[in-house]
Amino acid sequence: MKKVRLLKLAHARSGDKGDTANIGLIALRPEYYELLKREVTAERVKEHFAGICLGEVERYELPNLHALNFLLHKALGGGGTVSLKTDAQGKTYSSALLRMEIEVPEDL
Repeated sequence: MKKVRLLKLAHARSGDKGDTANIGLIALRPEYYELLKREVTAERVKEHFAGICLGEVERYELPNLHALNFLLHKALGGGGTVSLKTDAQGKTYSSALLRMEIEVPEDL
């Protein structure tokens, strides 16, 4: 096994609704989806955003799109109109998630 950044396996989009950041993680190839499902858990995403996401992380599976969707609650300092954060809308959170490393087979 080896470690790779999610950037090698997926692309992502992010945004917000109030104080909740939303990140969609989409496999670059359909065969990567099962690997993403196994390795990119809500717990691992919560750990990756430690100190930023102060609430729960929910994960939704979208197998027909080969994608996962994450909701990071209490991650935006109250949301766009009240937050003092530089990115109060969570637009850069997708790039941050793509920096997460996961274990993949050596031959991938």
